[in-house]
Amino acid sequence: MPDPVGVVVLVHGAHEHGGRYAHVAERLGAAGYASYAPDHPGHGRSPGRRGDIRGLDAAVEGVAQTVRAAGDRHPGVPVFVYGHSLGGLVALQYLTGEPHGRVAGGVISAPALDTSTATPVQRAVAPLLSRLAPGLGVLTLDPETVSRDPEVVAAYRADPLNHTGKMVARTGSSIMLGAAGMPERLRGLRLPLLVIHGGEDRLMPPSASEVVREHAGSPDLTVRVYDGLYHEPHNEPEKDEVLADVVAWLDAHR
Repeated sequence: MPDPVGVVVLVHGAHEHGGRYAHVAERLGAAGYASYAPDHPGHGRSPGRRGDIRGLDAAVEGVAQTVRAAGDRHPGVPVFVYGHSLGGLVALQYLTGEPHGRVAGGVISAPALDTSTATPVQRAVAPLLSRLAPGLGVLTLDPETVSRDPEVVAAYRADPLNHTGKMVARTGSSIMLGAAGMPERLRGLRLPLLVIHGGEDRLMPPSASEVVREHAGSPDLTVRVYDGLYHEPHNEPEKDEVLADVVAWLDAHR
């Protein structure tokens, strides 16, 4: 796209890859936005042990590099970061750090900010386990929780670039520690945010987005919970409505 009105960096979730956002990029492209979607370490086409992001800092650096490259390729237009699930946590970690000066806001989808299901023992041993056995499988993610659309679930299961094994200890620990530290980081955030979440998300409950609502210092904050939707609002039968809302928000903030 030679002359986009803006740039969107798409940040994927755990065990998936940027290619699953091709239809999101197409919708954004129709509205004039150029999209870029890096794969986290250990995910998709990136090297490394499958499912192992090598820590939150490594994933954030991948986003930062993509933002810089996209910004250089498209000078003079705003850049937005759109992160889903683990990618939502990674995006928030980036936005609450030292984001590129052209970053104009973030779209955060079902952010991985709720670790209430972890026991006190799991929380205590997670950092140690991450160091001693980073590749140990600790948690199984159910593909049925991704979407109410059976075709999306079938495609998820069949996608060779998705990680089908258990979540490894280092990724799980990174999520837990990142989520624990996010409320404090959010207080200093001033960039505009759109937060979206499925009301029937069984993988990451809507209470995770309430963490952003409660703690973000952004004077321009919109939180939308879509009744009945599962974990991936952009892959639900109502995805056209969701993506139209995202485009409208981007248009209003560029």
